[in-house]
Amino acid sequence: MSLLDRFSFSRDMGIDLGTANTLVYVSGKGVVLQEPSVVARDKDGKPLAVGEEAKRMLGRTPGNITALRPLRDGVIADFDTAELMLKHFIKRVHEGRALGMPRIVIGIPSGVTGVERRAVMDAALQAGARMVYLIDEPVAAAIGAGLPVAEPTGNMIIDIGGGTTEVAVLSLQGTVLSESVRVAGDELSDSISQYMKKVHNLVIGERTAEEIKINIGSAYPSPNDSENVLDVRGLHLLSGLPRTVTVKSAEIRESMAEPLSVIVEAVKRTLERTPPELAADIIDRGIMLAGGGALLKGLDTLISHETGIVVHVAADPLSCVVLGTGRVLENFSQMERVFSARSRDL
Repeated sequence: MSLLDRFSFSRDMGIDLGTANTLVYVSGKGVVLQEPSVVARDKDGKPLAVGEEAKRMLGRTPGNITALRPLRDGVIADFDTAELMLKHFIKRVHEGRALGMPRIVIGIPSGVTGVERRAVMDAALQAGARMVYLIDEPVAAAIGAGLPVAEPTGNMIIDIGGGTTEVAVLSLQGTVLSESVRVAGDELSDSISQYMKKVHNLVIGERTAEEIKINIGSAYPSPNDSENVLDVRGLHLLSGLPRTVTVKSAEIRESMAEPLSVIVEAVKRTLERTPPELAADIIDRGIMLAGGGALLKGLDTLISHETGIVVHVAADPLSCVVLGTGRVLENFSQMERVFSARSRDL
């Protein structure tokens, strides 16, 4: 059998089951799927769309259709919908071919409970997995970002996803200490929505808030702040009619100040608890920033300013976790220690 044939029959998968996006890595092929974690269903529960197609329906559905996100704050909030979404993505990755049940490695937040871990494993098993391994997201993100986690040196990573921010210090394929806060990309978008309602009397949807964050959102002042403006359309509270309001980058940064301070404080608390030898390594090597939240302009500068340590943004922050699960799959026997002990015990 040729190498290409072996790859085509390989079904082992690494999955970043994220609050905002789900990414899938297939052994030997790389990242083959990146879709929003959204499912649209009719009133009878029948799935109508999954992923990007379903995300386009958010906030735009008639009464008989519901577009929802089955994960909240990094954990499964709707088990049946999460299972349905996983099945759909697994089937899509293998183009509907039934080639035997795959072995799956899933990245999960380090702060989830045993019950939440069990829910993730059960959803993957019900979706057709032969065996499920769980890996803490900061460990997977560090491996995906290319940090030397197997060496006896301190590595610090901040993984800011949609629902959770993971801060961890790693060494020798293990987590020395970590902190998980349920404040991340979604919370930043929510703070923009609340600001628009409170200051401009404008009601905006989830997608609009996200677009504002991506286009003019920033965590730290920059010289061209005054030039960054955006016209935002929404529903005016007082008149009840559609209205367009122009907002500036500075006010959006102000609206996100509170959730950003929560993330910065989590980083500081982790640094305070870090053993001296590892802290010295982190000062030398710097802090790695990963996850979708790492794309927020000026976030690396803000954290560097607050901690006094150089902050690097990963080359591909969105894919760090899924690339990490993939590298573990490719080097399974050498990297078995990275799996959460509880995932093997369940």
